[in-house]
Amino acid sequence: MEKIKNNITFISNNCDLFEFNYLQINYKMDKTVNIALQILPSSHSVHPYALVDKAIEVIAASGLRYKVTPFETVMEGSYDNIMEVIKKAQEACYEAGAESLMTYIKIQSSRENVSIEDKMEKYE
Repeated sequence: MEKIKNNITFISNNCDLFEFNYLQINYKMDKTVNIALQILPSSHSVHPYALVDKAIEVIAASGLRYKVTPFETVMEGSYDNIMEVIKKAQEACYEAGAESLMTYIKIQSSRENVSIEDKMEKYE
């Protein structure tokens, strides 16, 4: 890992400036991550479940490992690949008639690969 020196400036509530140097360790997001996606679509003409189904179709077609749960879908893969799928899932909802979306994303990353099974195997 490469170490880079950075200057950081903080402004407190009373507008005092605090500056200090610190070493930042760059971490490349190249490990397997888990990302939970919840899309809450709104439409006057299409039922929300039909719109969510379109998002899930995109996820299923992506080739990523995934698990659909009642409130979100968890995906496993590279960070960049999953974020691209999230973008396409949102686009699919709009193409299917969504007027607006609230999209919530939770990310589990680590210096080691993470998997859905790590969290779920004892419950299934």
